[in-house]
Amino acid sequence: MITDAEIRMAGLKALSAALGDVQAERFITLVMREPFDYTEWQRKLWPEQSVKDISAAAMRQRQAASE
Repeated sequence: MITDAEIRMAGLKALSAALGDVQAERFITLVMREPFDYTEWQRKLWPEQSVKDISAAAMRQRQAASE
């Protein structure tokens, strides 16, 4: 298990890699500014897919990334 600090650092690196430094900072500002219910967001993210479907897609993505 990794520490909270390590998770934060990995998250910031991932955001910066995906969005660039400036857009990553903008994203963080937006998330902190607005009330955000992660559980509700997850429920609405893929409403037509089952947990099994989402898990299978995640496993395929992980396998592809490790190749």
